Amino acid sequence: MKNKNYNDMQCPIARCLDHIGEWWSLLIIRDAFRGYKRFDEFQKSLGIATNILTRRLKGLVESGILEKKQYGESKNRFEYILTPQGQDLSPVLMTMMQWSSKHIESNEPNSQIVNIQTKEVADIVLIDKKTG
Repeated sequence: MKNKNYNDMQCPIARCLDHIGEWWSLLIIRDAFRGYKRFDEFQKSLGIATNILTRRLKGLVESGILEKKQYGESKNRFEYILTPQGQDLSPVLMTMMQWSSKHIESNEPNSQIVNIQTKEVADIVLIDKKTG
């Protein structure tokens, strides 16, 4: 683990941030949800230096968020796929996006989450799975 402060690591939020809290890591995860899989796709989307991207991808693989899979005939070509653990971050990212759209002004149009069936803008809420 990156953060060795025992008291902080008892907190679930601190443990989560220890794995994915770095700026670039969250953006890589966002792009993985958008369907990006390859190093050059992440680099082009983010404009990130190759050494930083290499470190962040390695960390996300070590944390179990992404899985590294070889593709093609070259032994140096890899794709990075969200694991089930990584896919579980979807509501976190959607909630962050909704919070930002509500509380942080931007000159760019805000992204919106839309219900696939009704085409209406969705309002993300967290609910208890058992009781609704």
